[in-house]
Amino acid sequence: MHLADGVLPLDWAVLFTTSAAPFVLIALRLMRRRGQADFRLKPLLAMVAAAVFLLSAMPIPVPFVGTCSHPCGTGLAAILVGPWMTVVVALVALLLQALFLGHGGLTTLGADLLSMGIAGGFAGWLAFRLFRRAGASLAVAAFAGGLLSDWCTYAVTAGELAVAIHGARPISQVFGTVALAFVPVQLPLGILEAALTGGAVAFVARRRPDLVPCLGLDSVGRTA
Repeated sequence: MHLADGVLPLDWAVLFTTSAAPFVLIALRLMRRRGQADFRLKPLLAMVAAAVFLLSAMPIPVPFVGTCSHPCGTGLAAILVGPWMTVVVALVALLLQALFLGHGGLTTLGADLLSMGIAGGFAGWLAFRLFRRAGASLAVAAFAGGLLSDWCTYAVTAGELAVAIHGARPISQVFGTVALAFVPVQLPLGILEAALTGGAVAFVARRRPDLVPCLGLDSVGRTA
């Protein structure tokens, strides 16, 4: 998600950044701890961050909203490295995009991270785990994770915009307007991202079955 600088009032931008900060601190602490226990973590995170960067760097402008639609990649990231590490991955991708591509802003980085890296990452991970617990295959569970992650990201973004810029209008009215503006593009994009996520996870499991238990894809275990 790439809200541009100036879209959010400064007080709301600060509030969203403050809300995202604890997640970042916890994620960095967990990354340090896991990195000391497994030297493969940081290279894996770098590869996943590159994938998220590329997937989310294909914007389709959404008129009247001040942002754009695009695949997110954080559902796939959460399945492969866990939701907490996805916070770090999304932060890196969003920061680089804001600095070098003009996608999103620095004042809105907290809001973008809340929607894409935190809400999207945890929603995708939870959907994947629930479907696996219910007996779904890796591909089906990953499809559900990718879909919910994508759509949750844009629902949260619509909520952020609604509470921050509703003015004299009811928040629900602004939320509905913004959410509907995303639908024509994000509805099919979410399904395509879900298919990509399901295919990617199935590919990893097929080509590198040794990684399935290491990544926690065969159980409902790891949460970080």
